[in-house]
Amino acid sequence: MSTAPSIDLSVIPESQRAAVLAVLRERDALRESNRRLEHLIAELNQAVHGKRSEKLNDDERQLAFEDLETAVAEAETRQDAEAAPRTPPRRAARRNRGHLPESLPRVERVIEPDSLLCPCGCGEMHRIGEDRTERLDIVPAQLRVIVTVRPKYACRRCAEG
Repeated sequence: MSTAPSIDLSVIPESQRAAVLAVLRERDALRESNRRLEHLIAELNQAVHGKRSEKLNDDERQLAFEDLETAVAEAETRQDAEAAPRTPPRRAARRNRGHLPESLPRVERVIEPDSLLCPCGCGEMHRIGEDRTERLDIVPAQLRVIVTVRPKYACRRCAEG
């Protein structure tokens, strides 16, 4: 394993020194972890393939594997603990349900009732409101919104509409 040249921290801008020091500390911790794992692997190889490997019973051989599994689990949990704070929290998804963009062209269709005369015979009904629904219509190579308007009428003299 080659050693990296030492870094002169006075050359690095003040705003970046803390980040460089954190990276150097992390590098040293990873090197130490690698040395420990390489040592455990060498011990395991000695136990499995060494001169006395045939003399070991299954329990002793299993003990060597447990040491290696424990060291690997420790290294993985350390890596997970270091990686967890670095992930930024996710923002809630922005959804646009039911609102079509205002920039799309709109075609309005007004559906009038057959007759505006009041069924009770008191005269013509007056517009009191409307129901609007919008749906997306796709014309090849063109998007547009069809707006359907259904006016509501009511008689001013009676309660029927």
